[in-house]
Amino acid sequence: MKLALIGAGQRGMIYSQYARERADIVAIVEPDDGRREAAADAFQIPLNNRFKTVEEFYRLGKICDAVIIASMDRDHYAQTMEALELGYDILLEKPISPSPEECLRIQQKANEKGRKVIVCHVLRYTNFFAEIKKIIDSNELGRIVTIQHNENIGNYHMAHSFVRGNWRRSDLASPLMMQKSCHDMDILAWLANSEAKRISSYGDLTFFREENAPANSSDRCLTCQAAADCRFDARKAYLPVRGQWPATTVASDQSEEGLLKALETSPYGRCVFRSDNDVCDHQVSIIEFKNGVKVTFNLSGFTNHMNRTIKIMCEHGEIRGNDSLNVIEVTKFASNMVDSVEQRIIHPAAVSGGHNGGDAGLMEDFLHLMETDDNDSRSSIDRSVESHIMAYAAEQARIAGTVIDIDQLKEQLREHIKATA
Repeated sequence: MKLALIGAGQRGMIYSQYARERADIVAIVEPDDGRREAAADAFQIPLNNRFKTVEEFYRLGKICDAVIIASMDRDHYAQTMEALELGYDILLEKPISPSPEECLRIQQKANEKGRKVIVCHVLRYTNFFAEIKKIIDSNELGRIVTIQHNENIGNYHMAHSFVRGNWRRSDLASPLMMQKSCHDMDILAWLANSEAKRISSYGDLTFFREENAPANSSDRCLTCQAAADCRFDARKAYLPVRGQWPATTVASDQSEEGLLKALETSPYGRCVFRSDNDVCDHQVSIIEFKNGVKVTFNLSGFTNHMNRTIKIMCEHGEIRGNDSLNVIEVTKFASNMVDSVEQRIIHPAAVSGGHNGGDAGLMEDFLHLMETDDNDSRSSIDRSVESHIMAYAAEQARIAGTVIDIDQLKEQLREHIKATA
């Protein structure tokens, strides 16, 4: 099996490293010269298959079996539509597109062309969420009534990716809800086993604003008089983790000298209070599913850890989970306060790799689909579009201060696609 990688950033490299165990990476497309050459050298790509632009690569026609598209969010649509036109199967990094209309157009074209598009909803492939799904489907606790779900971004991750980094602005990438939490919309729809009915949402950019900058601070950390007392000082954020994420995104040279030099001019050396960011730093959504399940979803950059916590309240008991601790607690309700409670603690099988083994599980699924005639993927384009419409609806509800009816939104999107076909 032969694959090409479009976008040699962190996620693209992770997927390609897994894929190379059973496939050959035969071409690299990456606009950044340093990343392109590093990736090409790692996979021993010949010089004539190293491309700066996707247009150069596509001009060759179809030269391999599938492409991994891990470029920036707003590049996905054009790159995916052309790949489908050429006959490629695709592993597509989330979000499919910031635009729900473009998501639907990709779905439509993939089905018309008979091509496989697998979206990188890696959480579906973790043992943690698979175990929760198994408990729910066993019906031992009865039907789900409500869910509380938290995505805890981590204040340092928020500052790195969504204040200084590539996803700091909606017009450059996606709103925070779409970029970060289409994962969670997907998981919630999967666990609830239902399409969403309506969504409301509330949030904004509260903290990472210029009026919250420390006194005597400047626009860059390396020249800032307030840096010593600021936890967001870029030296504190990156130097202690040289050779690891997120320092590896700052510079290819991971020496202290290399990082400091990059921070002089890099976006990652900017003051978090004086960047050009505009995405929310917190957002709370309320979701009603068609089968009656109600969900509160809290997305926040004001946490110390990066993890997801969930509480699922059913008719006869509840499920609590923390994915970073790999712990699931299942409790059956008692008749009163003094009776003993029937409870068990589950530690799902630990799997190495990113996203608690989700990255490896995704790639196993994708490679299996490529090697067989099987089309039943946990994160096929047909299953993945729902989460993106939910994320888009949440953002529109936040902006407009209203409740979005999902079926009405879908009908509007379909009508617009027909009108502009």
